[in-house]
Amino acid sequence: MRLRNIPRAEAVIAGSDLVIQNPMEKKGDWKTVFGNDHPIHIEVGMGKGKFITELADRHPEINYIGIERYTSVLLRAVEKLEKQEEKPSNLYFLCIDAAELPEIFGQGEVERIYLNFSDPWPKERHARRRLPSRQFLARYDQILNKDGRVEFKTDNRDLFTFALEEVEPAGWKLDLCTFDLHGDEKLMKDNIMTEYEEKFSSKGNPIHKMIISR
Repeated sequence: MRLRNIPRAEAVIAGSDLVIQNPMEKKGDWKTVFGNDHPIHIEVGMGKGKFITELADRHPEINYIGIERYTSVLLRAVEKLEKQEEKPSNLYFLCIDAAELPEIFGQGEVERIYLNFSDPWPKERHARRRLPSRQFLARYDQILNKDGRVEFKTDNRDLFTFALEEVEPAGWKLDLCTFDLHGDEKLMKDNIMTEYEEKFSSKGNPIHKMIISR
């Protein structure tokens, strides 16, 4: 489905205190942005922001950065948060392409990366664009600290199988894998659902999840 362009999106995002402008200038200095040395967790492809906003509310001891490349999508997250009387001080947004991550964050600056219901890029010639691909895993390796992890959720079985096959060749290891997240009572205890997760699980689609580290 074609993404609908919202004309006001760029202006709203450029004028919002929730969105960091010129993030490349912050590389290696994100602790100054947040005013503390708490761990940094990022969500790549945050959509309308439900997942990462709820994480930030639950965990004030962690700093969160939501990343979304499309202004018309990020606009929804910004406007929703702007309406709240109290906004989390541990959350900012970036409007960038995920390929730019090594230019945005320094080595070891990030503790965890969340990938939720990423674009499957189904054509084989576009495999390197998939966020759990070995090309992107190499980028994540540049910014994660030594104990850093990547958590990936999707309902797309083909994309999940692809992601699993990328782990070992990319030099990573599989810490957790389930093809039915919602069928695991223990894993669901602290699970936060995204908008897509609510939609797909309500239709009976099994949700797959994996956690990997180097």
